Amino acid sequence: MSEATGAYPPGARLGEMLRREGERIMGAMPARLEGERARDVTSLSGLPLKGFYGPDDVADLDYERDLGDPGVYPFTRGIHPTMYRGRLWTMRQFAGFGTAEETNARFHYLLEHGQTGLSVAFDLPTLLGYDSDHPRARGEVGREGVAVDSLADMERLFEGIPLDRVSTSMTINGPAAILMAMYVVVGEKQGVPPERLSGTLQNDILKEYIAQKEFIFPPEPSLKLVVDTIEFATRHMPRWNTVSISGYHIREAGSTAVQELAFTLADGLTYVEACLQRGLDVDSFAPRLSFFFNSHLDFFEEVAKFRAARRMWARFMRERYGARNPRSWTLRFHTQTAGCSLTAQQPEVNVVRVTLQALAAVLGGTQSLHTNALDEALSLPTAEAARLALRTQQVIAEESGVASVADPLGGSYFVEALTHEMERRAMEYIERIEAMGGVIAAIRQGFLQREIAEAAYRYQREVADGERVVVGVNKYVVPPSEEKAVPILRIDPELERKQVARLEQVRRSRDERRVRHALEALREAARREQNVMPALIEAVRAYATLGEMVDTLKAVYGTYAEEAIL
Repeated sequence: MSEATGAYPPGARLGEMLRREGERIMGAMPARLEGERARDVTSLSGLPLKGFYGPDDVADLDYERDLGDPGVYPFTRGIHPTMYRGRLWTMRQFAGFGTAEETNARFHYLLEHGQTGLSVAFDLPTLLGYDSDHPRARGEVGREGVAVDSLADMERLFEGIPLDRVSTSMTINGPAAILMAMYVVVGEKQGVPPERLSGTLQNDILKEYIAQKEFIFPPEPSLKLVVDTIEFATRHMPRWNTVSISGYHIREAGSTAVQELAFTLADGLTYVEACLQRGLDVDSFAPRLSFFFNSHLDFFEEVAKFRAARRMWARFMRERYGARNPRSWTLRFHTQTAGCSLTAQQPEVNVVRVTLQALAAVLGGTQSLHTNALDEALSLPTAEAARLALRTQQVIAEESGVASVADPLGGSYFVEALTHEMERRAMEYIERIEAMGGVIAAIRQGFLQREIAEAAYRYQREVADGERVVVGVNKYVVPPSEEKAVPILRIDPELERKQVARLEQVRRSRDERRVRHALEALREAARREQNVMPALIEAVRAYATLGEMVDTLKAVYGTYAEEAIL
């Protein structure tokens, strides 16, 4: 700038102009503001953040090596060239409560309001492999999801829903192979063969030992069951995603974003290696592996996490495992907004949280998305709250403009530097896990569980001390009298009695001789370490119950009790 005229000389570079103007403004700031600028800031995961980022922070970045165009290895910028211009993400709202009929009605409601895929939530007894009349199921039937005891429940659950035209995700892990068998047989009864079924089985048992704790069998036979489902689907269900390798529950247990990224990919690598040991070719199964991530509140950190995950997985699959099919290199993922971030206080504010989290998932390149409802810190969502959560996605897709361009944040100095840092720190974790002997060894040593527990403790201390703001909880609090009441979904207490009566009817009406033979064949397949999927399908056809099939496998595999983590 000319001191005489106050004008920039002709031809001055824009960057130089902005730099000098910034120095002039900053030099005029009072000392108090200078001190505020210098305060330390970290991401939600504790990564130190600079006040601003520039070319020096991405000086080592090579575009073709580290980014590439969307749809090009290493897929940092997205797995499809056109991303959402070509096709929007699947809007897959998680639903399940009460009896199969009630959940079926909710499914129809959501499909009528524009949902494009189903996602089934099962109740706790089903997740743990108990029938609804088991003593340990008492008081929990239908409370956190739908109760499924036998094929009869699955038939009611999907009544009127054409399985050859709807993609279904099932959040089930310990007894995942059994629920997959039930879905196959429901398809048969609709005239839909396995090769035309599309959807996703969560089936990620390793994260149960790490975080969610809904395991049944010891880790080794549980991993074998996962490989059984992958092998079966590879041969018979080409449109089926056999495992949704899940960081969501790891994050909900209190992990950082870096831990979620590292532990999830480490689990995925374990499944790949187990399939290779079974004798499967990597390109025969890898294209149907999928992932499931959490989208939390630190907006840019979440975007960077998704981008780093794609790049890391692509490199692992091509460079470590020699996959040749580009589809084997692509990390496809579903996202759910962070349930653990929602508050019972001022629940309407949860709409804002969910919107930001959903936007981060979309800008991070997700393939499908569930948006949590505003009332989920209080109860299962009401139909109205679930519809508003779905509308949140639809507004982002149809009105915001963010779906018009693939990876619109790509090239941001901050986002690219943060993506690199997320990858670097996640790789450090993966290398530590591999040095311990792998994920199962790290689980048995308590390493992964301890890391998450310590991260969760640090976060809660920050909230308690006011260092981490939670709006409506430790800042901007309103008196209870000013809290806005929201409708609460109530589960009919008669539901459990009705479900147990139906289970008894199934047992009375089925061919008991056929059931006994099917369960004996299942026991023999497990004992001989054969793939148990054919035996499970036959047991399902005979209307053996979930609990009977699980108990049959327990007699061979045993059960697992976690040791205390010190």
